[in-house]
Amino acid sequence: MADTDPVFQIQRVYLKEASLEQPNSPAILLEQEQPNVDIQLAVSMDSLADGVFEVSCTATVTTKLKDRTVFLVECKQAGIFEIRNIPEEQMQGVLSVACPQIIYPYLRGNVADVVTRAGFPPVHLAEINFQAMYEQQVAAQANATAQ
Repeated sequence: MADTDPVFQIQRVYLKEASLEQPNSPAILLEQEQPNVDIQLAVSMDSLADGVFEVSCTATVTTKLKDRTVFLVECKQAGIFEIRNIPEEQMQGVLSVACPQIIYPYLRGNVADVVTRAGFPPVHLAEINFQAMYEQQVAAQANATAQ
């Protein structure tokens, strides 16, 4: 393999952070109403060394009855990737699309597991089209710089 061949390797996938809060338990557990569920997702990336990157997906699930929190779960799933000899104009797409697609299934499983272990029905995060999400971000940045 030549030194100029493209390299994309997963070094490690790991749960970086997980937290659960049930600030109104046990009283709120006796409520019979259906709670409102809000799910927020974020993707971040960081260069660790030359050609080595950490990419993470964070899911924040907030469940409320009226103005009282039933539970709040936040999980951050991360991966370390070796990425070399990929054209600069393609690198952001690889970091924003390919890497999150690899670690997201682990995040989905961990969120469902934490919620279930807390005694609630599991929250199943929807599939995400990271390509579409990336294209929306690029378009939004282009609009912001054009104005």
